[in-house]
Amino acid sequence: MEHERIIYIYDYLCRNTDEKHSVSLNDIRDYLAGNANLENVSPLTIRRDIDRLCAAGNDVRRTNGPHNTAMYALIDKGFTFNEIRFMVDSISINKFLSAEQKKKLIHKFEGMCTDAEIRNLLSRISLNSSAAPSLDLLENLDKIHCIISEHMKINFQYGRFDTKKQMNYYSKSREMIPVRVVYFDEHFYLRCFNEENEQFRTYRVDRMKDITAGRRSRRKIPAEKKYDGFVADMFAPESFEYVTMRVKRFLLDEMLEQLGEYGSFSDDPDNADCVFVRAKAGINDRFYLWVLKYGDSVEITEPAGIRKSFSEKIRKIAEMYSV
Repeated sequence: MEHERIIYIYDYLCRNTDEKHSVSLNDIRDYLAGNANLENVSPLTIRRDIDRLCAAGNDVRRTNGPHNTAMYALIDKGFTFNEIRFMVDSISINKFLSAEQKKKLIHKFEGMCTDAEIRNLLSRISLNSSAAPSLDLLENLDKIHCIISEHMKINFQYGRFDTKKQMNYYSKSREMIPVRVVYFDEHFYLRCFNEENEQFRTYRVDRMKDITAGRRSRRKIPAEKKYDGFVADMFAPESFEYVTMRVKRFLLDEMLEQLGEYGSFSDDPDNADCVFVRAKAGINDRFYLWVLKYGDSVEITEPAGIRKSFSEKIRKIAEMYSV
């Protein structure tokens, strides 16, 4: 009964107190009588329970209220309200979680807030998404992390969409060694090492299912070659080149964010509306698609070989639409 009473007191303090709100011993006693069926609990007993909570590391502060009444508030609940609000907003916009999963996760954070804070916790961020999550991403990630930590190989089914918007899965005995999970461009990827061909492979975690552990792996994984340059996607580029582009000035912020330390920037002396951007970039079809999405706002000027390859791709596109 003693442990149960302390839990009720802790829950009441969590729900009803913070730096701006405090409660008296009589408030706590009334709560125990009305909600926990614990009647006739003395103020001395409640004060001792609060002392035990403090001894366990909880920051329950005492202040003097009206008529010198002792008032108590639980201050440090692990996270500040702003931190909880940020995490709830992050959950709200996560496109990989179903509505039910989001509801359960957010409810857990509500347990760290007062009733007044819960009313302000409602996320006002909406997610513009046309597709609902098809798999339990959290479960997939949990299985993958467990397999990696236990140094086991991994097997799974992998899926691709067909024209009917259905995900078709196919099975294959992979027995690859999972290395790490990478978050890139709003997707989670699993990097694996294939012992047969000594190559690294990449898989979208949300397209995996029936994930199982294989045999224990004692193979030492060779270090992955780190990319020294901007890459447009998760897959290995054919080469890295220093590319110079003439970019409309309104895209400067976006280029700074995407290219980061790999980019250098200078004004275009011939056109005040443009800047020159020079960056070390991984060259493959994804890079050309990345440039293409900016239309006539980005022009590759150097090197001549990259400019020519891009020009040929544009010419093929133009021929497709020629009348």
